[in-house]
Amino acid sequence: MEIEIGYCNNIDHARISLVENKLNIKFAPNGTGKSTLAKAIQYSLDNDGSSLVELTPFKLRETNPENITPQVIGVDTIESVMCFNENYVSQIVFKPDELVNNSFDIFIRNETYKELEGAINNLISKIKNLFLNNPKLEILISNLKDLSAAFKLTKTGISKTSSGIKCLSGGNKIQHIPPNLEAFSSFIQSEVNVSWIDWQIKGYSFLDLSDSCPFCTSDTSEKKETIKQVGEEYNKSVIKNLVELIDVIASLGDYFTNDAKAKLTAITTLKNGLEREHEAFLFSVKTQIDNFVGKLETLRTLSGFEFKEGEEVSDKLQSYKLDLDFFSELNSDKTQEAIASINASIDELIQEAGVLKGKINRRRREVQKVIARYQNEINDFLTYAGYKYKVKIAGEDGKSQLKLLHIDYSEHLNGGNQHLSFGERNAFSIILFMYECLSKNPDLIILDDPISSFDKNKKYAILEMLFRRDHKLCLKSKTVLMLTHDIEPLIDTLKSLGSSFRNQTSATFLKYSCGTITEVLIEKDDIQPFPQICKYIFTSDKHDIVKLIYLRRYYEIIDDKGDVYQVLSNLFHKRPRPLDSREDSIDGDQYPEMEEDKFEKGCTQIKNDIEGFEYQFKLRQISDSNILETLYNDCQNGYEKLQIFRLFELSVNNSVIQKFINETYHIENEFICQLNPDKFDVIPEYVVEECNRHITQGQAENL
Repeated sequence: MEIEIGYCNNIDHARISLVENKLNIKFAPNGTGKSTLAKAIQYSLDNDGSSLVELTPFKLRETNPENITPQVIGVDTIESVMCFNENYVSQIVFKPDELVNNSFDIFIRNETYKELEGAINNLISKIKNLFLNNPKLEILISNLKDLSAAFKLTKTGISKTSSGIKCLSGGNKIQHIPPNLEAFSSFIQSEVNVSWIDWQIKGYSFLDLSDSCPFCTSDTSEKKETIKQVGEEYNKSVIKNLVELIDVIASLGDYFTNDAKAKLTAITTLKNGLEREHEAFLFSVKTQIDNFVGKLETLRTLSGFEFKEGEEVSDKLQSYKLDLDFFSELNSDKTQEAIASINASIDELIQEAGVLKGKINRRRREVQKVIARYQNEINDFLTYAGYKYKVKIAGEDGKSQLKLLHIDYSEHLNGGNQHLSFGERNAFSIILFMYECLSKNPDLIILDDPISSFDKNKKYAILEMLFRRDHKLCLKSKTVLMLTHDIEPLIDTLKSLGSSFRNQTSATFLKYSCGTITEVLIEKDDIQPFPQICKYIFTSDKHDIVKLIYLRRYYEIIDDKGDVYQVLSNLFHKRPRPLDSREDSIDGDQYPEMEEDKFEKGCTQIKNDIEGFEYQFKLRQISDSNILETLYNDCQNGYEKLQIFRLFELSVNNSVIQKFINETYHIENEFICQLNPDKFDVIPEYVVEECNRHITQGQAENL
């Protein structure tokens, strides 16, 4: 698979290859644009590629006469992608109640589970289907819920603040119009009474402005008190709730018994409001409705989760039947007709209770097996990697969640951000990401610098967890793009433990130059011990000064500070008279001169690797800035340019640049195995450009 990326952030053009069903490691120094590559591929597949505009290079944001836009070509065969990066860690994992969103779907809802779930749903579908495309039943449930919602329960009965109690407590003032307001009866008892009351009250604020009616300008001097009485007796919300309550009771109609219907009608037409016996009856109706609707809702959403371990399925199904003998206020012919088919379907399912029980138990065993496996896998990894945490999948059935625990504490921890270190969070995150990938099975998995922050043992523990187990349990044999500036994954997967990874790795080096990224294939033999690289350099046609630099590094790596190292160290410090750092310093000032026989012995040994070596001659070359400048410009890679640059002895105030120079001159932070710098130019372009600037500046100062 070839993917081309153009005009995304610092990248004008990049072409990368992916081998399907393998781990594709793209090794590159920081600043190359690895995260941009990951985002470009991800954005091109999200939201129809509209997010790609976010990667428009800054140089094109103000002036772009050719209307150049970010583009990604070659992802047509990729339908889904998942990317591990900082965003995943911050948004997906370490939630208050679980370590990762949707724990149940990730860890438990596998193909076997889905198959069993489908079989269970097929058995109970006859009951659930009774609720589909059944408008009469839906209206019944909706009206019952509306009536119930008007009355809120407390420990002692119905709450006085319930909308139903409020609209009934003062009596029905629509039917029983208060004295002196009879003239308004046609309005109060109309179908638009709520709107009329609202309209009437809005005019009250204008009554005191004059004796003229704010609505018709007629004289109101003798009617003001009567007009104000409307607002005192009637409240828009109360009347609205009363009308709605009367309407919903009327809609339910024959679903109530004649006696219940008569009592409800009487309660809604009371003149002086509710008495205790009325509230007691409403409490009974409310309770029966809630229980009745609760059973209907349970049947509407019936699933295998309703049957707990140890329960007899046939007995549980029998308990779901709707017996109107226990719903006395709803025990009418119409309600009986509405539930007859539901009870009949439950009876049919009871006949298959044995089969249903078998499916449910099998699914329960599958869940327990999966939970045990995932817990063991993650906890084994945490132990091997040296973390004092463990996980537990807790909660019943569909509410199962992945919880975090400490090995010294029995209760699960709330989230993880407040307990885990940065490295621990990343380790957890990438393992959780792997399991989510296994659950969702994307076409492409991107790992954006996933393990560079870990020590060597933890890096390998993560690589093993991700790629060295059965392909059904890890990311092996999936198309994975790993972008990293860390060489250790290359050493582990290609060289040191290549056979263990069963040649599942395809690796390339990404070289960034002038906005373009090119790929260089990395093979097993390209990862070499430094002495092997030195032998290659000694037989090359490189300048002797370059060879001498490699030779000094060779003796430094093998920790041999003998005669050869002393000669080379003095040479690169440009000392006409060599000193011996092995001896004690003189008066704490400087080391004594190197003994002649030791000096000659060192020079002789150097000649074995670099023919014709002569100290004073090489000293004159290293001291000649013109020769160094020519040599610097002739170097074909940044690694060697930095070695020559050091010989200019220019002052470098930039600590980042100085770090690169030090790390390429000495062996701090560098692995014994590395890529041959003659083939893989691992020094970022900006570092070389900064060295170029210093050399140019130094030349100008010497003019």
